[in-house]
Amino acid sequence: MGSYHPPLSIEPVVLLLLTLLMVPVSVTGVGINYGTLGNNLPSPKKVAQLLQSTLIDKVKIYDSNPEILQAFSNTAIDLIVSLENSRVANISSDISAAHSWLSTRILPFLPATSVVAIAVGNEYLTTTVDNNDDHLDANALFKAMQNLHSVLASHGLDRKIKVTTPHSMAVLASSFPPSSATFAMNLVPVMTDIVTFLADTGAPFMINAYPYFAYRDNPTSVNLDYALLGNASGVHDPKGYVYSNMLDAQMDAVRSAIDALGFGNRSLEITVSESGWPSKGDNAATPQNAKIYNTRLIERAQSNKGTPMKPKDRIEIFVFALFNENKKEGDESERNFGIFNGDGSKVYEVDLSCEFCSGTTSFGFSEKNGLSGGGGVRGPSVWCVAKPHADDKVLQSVLDFCCGPGGVDCREVYEGGNCFQPNKLLAHASFAMNAYYQMHGRNYWNCDFKGTGLVTFSDPSYGECRYPQQSEELPSTATTMVVAALAVAVEIGAFLPLEMTKEGTGMVTVRAVDEVDGKDSFSSPSGKTSSSSMSSFLRPLGTPHRLCLCLLLEKWCRFALYERKRKRE
Repeated sequence: MGSYHPPLSIEPVVLLLLTLLMVPVSVTGVGINYGTLGNNLPSPKKVAQLLQSTLIDKVKIYDSNPEILQAFSNTAIDLIVSLENSRVANISSDISAAHSWLSTRILPFLPATSVVAIAVGNEYLTTTVDNNDDHLDANALFKAMQNLHSVLASHGLDRKIKVTTPHSMAVLASSFPPSSATFAMNLVPVMTDIVTFLADTGAPFMINAYPYFAYRDNPTSVNLDYALLGNASGVHDPKGYVYSNMLDAQMDAVRSAIDALGFGNRSLEITVSESGWPSKGDNAATPQNAKIYNTRLIERAQSNKGTPMKPKDRIEIFVFALFNENKKEGDESERNFGIFNGDGSKVYEVDLSCEFCSGTTSFGFSEKNGLSGGGGVRGPSVWCVAKPHADDKVLQSVLDFCCGPGGVDCREVYEGGNCFQPNKLLAHASFAMNAYYQMHGRNYWNCDFKGTGLVTFSDPSYGECRYPQQSEELPSTATTMVVAALAVAVEIGAFLPLEMTKEGTGMVTVRAVDEVDGKDSFSSPSGKTSSSSMSSFLRPLGTPHRLCLCLLLEKWCRFALYERKRKRE
């Protein structure tokens, strides 16, 4: 008679799976800078539509243009707005001015527009006044940042909206070797204040980093491949760090300068607030070089990798820029950093698609519908609408909530809006419910609305009325499968091999395969099928995938299967 082993607790397995779920995912969006110094640019609304069909999930603008903030409402694309250099002095001297600016420029668009940061000035500390050697008041920058943060805190928004400021590389005394970099001596006092503020408030340190300028100014001493993010041989730092590209070296130079101020033990993220390569203007500014640099930059942004000095610290990157800007001052290259021309055509081919996008991967503008490419968006195509026979009183209360405390921008269903007709409560409520659902993460509970909501995979848009879809950061395939596996395990009380297959609909079927009796479907102890319990975990996959948890957790799986068989006998 074989020996009997007591049932093995699944708690260690759950803990292990939860640990795996905490590993950073490999699918990451990219930020981009949206400048508007041009007389031939598309409307902000068309721009927002364009970006929803790409992997771009964050946009930084250079002012607080209300038309842009309105255009990005209900898109789930994060927005970083800016306080222009010319406004810094006023905001720094009077906190009531900070209150007024926030109340008129930002608050009216929240929460429908996802504003996540305010960039106070741009390269403020290294900007000269009237083309002479006089610089702007450095202390005013720090005071303006403090005032805006205080106002945000008074509204309970300081955790949602961070206050920071983008710097140029000129704030460093030198940038090579990276391990020895420090801030310019005259900026050390104010940089100490700013870095302290950023560390205390959890805001990122923003730096505008351009290997292009380093190569343009020193083409004989700077390797082009190194500047274009692709030098396989690498550049060596005296402390042993090896750099395959200049951007990583610049980031580590900034890190060293911050550490030199005494912040080596503080947690402070570094964000590349601008980086790009122009396609026209000088010998280095060619479409080919721009394509190579920005393609590699986007890949770098998505890699979730750190730098040689901090390999585990992911650096967020904002590509410069979305459009060529024909009214921008300076050299010709300054007007030609864009990926797109003003008419919406691409300056050069660069892949902005994401692995999990539905729809086509061709992006651009057209006169007919404002977008070519069909308007596919990131993530599975799913909407929330009102049930056909829902109670009118409940629907009215839902509509009032969504358009009021819920934060949905409901102007499209007001008279004159694209979704006003048909002038029916059911139609208006459906639009508002869907906008709320998309804004808040498309969790199943965000489409309940007292039992009146219904999730659908059919686009409810019609005519000029477009129902928004959420742009979200999707989990990696491995993480997705572990989540689904955990859901099954919890549902049936045992760990079974799972088969995950992409169906024709683009959704994923997950089946538990019972190797004991060969069945490939089951019911949970509660009688509820596993597929229904896992509906919120389904995600589209690029290719068919299989996951057998027995390979990962062999001992637990085999014993769970053994116990099921023993109990049946």
